[in-house]
Amino acid sequence: MIVVMKADAAEADVEAACAHVRALGLVPHVSRGLQRTVIGVIGAAGERPQIHSLEGFRSVERLTEVSRPYKLVAREAHPEGSLVAVGGVEVGGREIALMAGPCAVESRDQIERAAEAVAAAGGRILRGGLFKPRTSPYSFAGLGERGLEFLRRAADRHGLAVVTEVLTPEQVPLVEAFADLLQVGARNMQNYALLEAVGRASRPVLLKRGLAARLEELLLAAERIALAGNPNVILCERGIRTYETATRNTLDVTAVPALKELSHLPVVVDPSHATGRRSLVGAAACAAVAAGADGLLIEVHPDPARALSDGAQSLDFSELAALVPRLVAHAVVEGRTLAPDRSRLDAATWLR
Repeated sequence: MIVVMKADAAEADVEAACAHVRALGLVPHVSRGLQRTVIGVIGAAGERPQIHSLEGFRSVERLTEVSRPYKLVAREAHPEGSLVAVGGVEVGGREIALMAGPCAVESRDQIERAAEAVAAAGGRILRGGLFKPRTSPYSFAGLGERGLEFLRRAADRHGLAVVTEVLTPEQVPLVEAFADLLQVGARNMQNYALLEAVGRASRPVLLKRGLAARLEELLLAAERIALAGNPNVILCERGIRTYETATRNTLDVTAVPALKELSHLPVVVDPSHATGRRSLVGAAACAAVAAGADGLLIEVHPDPARALSDGAQSLDFSELAALVPRLVAHAVVEGRTLAPDRSRLDAATWLR
């Protein structure tokens, strides 16, 4: 059940409605949008007809039943869509957030050079892995804790926010002290202990779709995070595993508009992991923007041929710089912006 408050409802009105919900043995979850506030009612509301007495409250506009198994992240809970603040960056609004950086932080110099290139290209968020869940036990698994300071300092020097992956519940307090956005990777989408841990964290969460996960499963994972207390979740489509072998994964572009229809959460796309080939990253990124993505997560490395992780799908700095004007052009067509502070980018050149 969703309780939609009137646009002029005061904070005292919202609290009164929440108190009524609690009195019925149900749990209220408040979500404040730009236009109005809604209250998600968690529990067997359908078995308590008294919940409909809320319709008599002067400050309540209407009650809406939510038939889907996920309640807090459903579009009905926040019809106009959510905005998630990542450092000084707002994801889910008119600007498409560019997140870029190396798959793995390898050294202080490498991440410093990457941060400089990302900022120069108009990126807003620096990505870099410190704790890498590698399929092979012999692959580079990241610098771990000692690399967190490298990542944070490089981002701060260039005015960027930070996103990095967290692998275990025990790592959450450490990583949230350095990162602005906690990433839950595809392999951990259904690691419920980790989902509940990031749900108790003070940072927003980037939740990647599992290798073979249906959209409903992704949204239920997001629901678990929100139910634990953290409504600031960004969904990430990063390709799913199919029978096709021409690409590393299969980018499900239709997941972007489908998720936006089902949920109010922002949706970003990772074209690097989706394709696994740097020659395809640009086309996949442009397709994501055209489909309505709120952000892009792109792997960039100063020397992809020597990268310790995922070099085949990483752009070099010149390739990133060349891609951004194309993305800007697609954003303009969609009535959105990307890298708005880079006035030298002439989108019209790409639209002709």
